[in-house]
Amino acid sequence: MATNITFHEGSVSHQERTQLLGQQGATIWLTGLSASGKSTIATALEQHLLQRKLHAFRLDGDNVRFGLNKDLGFGPTDRVENIRRIGEVSLLFSSSATLTITAFISPYVSDRQLARKLHEDHKPSIRFIEVFVDAPLSVVEKRDPKGLYQKARAGEIKEFTGISAPYEAPSSPEIHIKTDEVDVAQAVRIIVDYLEKEELIPKSA
Repeated sequence: MATNITFHEGSVSHQERTQLLGQQGATIWLTGLSASGKSTIATALEQHLLQRKLHAFRLDGDNVRFGLNKDLGFGPTDRVENIRRIGEVSLLFSSSATLTITAFISPYVSDRQLARKLHEDHKPSIRFIEVFVDAPLSVVEKRDPKGLYQKARAGEIKEFTGISAPYEAPSSPEIHIKTDEVDVAQAVRIIVDYLEKEELIPKSA
């Protein structure tokens, strides 16, 4: 680890930034099995927030692996590093008063707790909202838009979450969405209602 570095605070305080932009940042962390609906909900939520003239940005698991995390595989060690980096990037976006939406399987409780702690330890602390996008394995296997579960069952993909690698479901997420019971619009409404209730965004007229 480098020791000859100094953190620069900058001339704009967090309070001044939020006042000038008219909103505070937060990380909305969607976790769940592949094909549970994370990316679809994240995309719809981002669009909804932007249409309300709010600063929002979405980080998608697949997209990030094309650039920032293209050097990482899918083994346990690389999965941990993948989520560590995303936790740091999410914090950077959210500390700039952006509503940051992440859509990552993030299968391990410890990794999600690390991401949460990064936000809680920030000065000032940044809200971290865990959203469990929940769908039974039988449902996501039927959806399987990329054919990944079929390949995993055939042994063509190793370390596949839900089949040959574990998924540790959240025990007490801020939001729990069962996508076999609600559609995308309803899922977005659930998240938006929470953000309004917590006064992270203004209530819609």
